[in-house]
Amino acid sequence: MLIALDSHPSAEIELGELLTVVHVAAANVVKDIRENIRNLVGGRMPHYERLIGGAVEAALRELDAKALAAGYDGVIGVRFSHPVVVEGGVEVVVYGNGFRFRQRSGDEVRMQKNAVHGGE
Repeated sequence: MLIALDSHPSAEIELGELLTVVHVAAANVVKDIRENIRNLVGGRMPHYERLIGGAVEAALRELDAKALAAGYDGVIGVRFSHPVVVEGGVEVVVYGNGFRFRQRSGDEVRMQKNAVHGGE
């Protein structure tokens, strides 16, 4: 579970450590040359769009897997560094804090149900 908000909208959580992922994807040299030519005349650069999109998705999957492997329920406050196109590839840095759902006692659960259902 990846959450971009700085707090969970409907649950109490315990914050954990900062988790980071750096994902670097290599570009195809031939397509890279074609994109550089396209850059001279203007227009969209679909090769780089796909490359950056794929790197972002991969980084998010890696961050989620890293959180689960560390025993967290997810990552909150997910942020990206600006993806950087470097010679021969793209670099994406993604980070956030691991979190666990706070375990509540039976009394707390009953009190919340009563508050929601008007004391029923």
